[in-house]
Amino acid sequence: MTDKKQTNKRNRNNQDDDYNPKFRKIRKKLCPLCADKNFELDYKNSEQIKKFINEKGKILPRRATGACAKHQRVITTAVKRARHIAIIPYTQD
Repeated sequence: MTDKKQTNKRNRNNQDDDYNPKFRKIRKKLCPLCADKNFELDYKNSEQIKKFINEKGKILPRRATGACAKHQRVITTAVKRARHIAIIPYTQD
């Protein structure tokens, strides 16, 4: 092996010498609906629904809301129901 390959191999094993903030461990978000057992999402409450949509009226993805898959489906259904009965607009101009 060349000296460069041996150096790289040593650096990978010794993490103190090779700290890279790009690969830091990111803490997972807790699902807001799982965290609070008493919290129930209601499509008739526009203040609750607005937490899960952006300024243009689009539904925020799971990585932004921190919701689990089960509750993201509940959020999507609630937003769509609220849009259908005109509690929240489909789009913001």
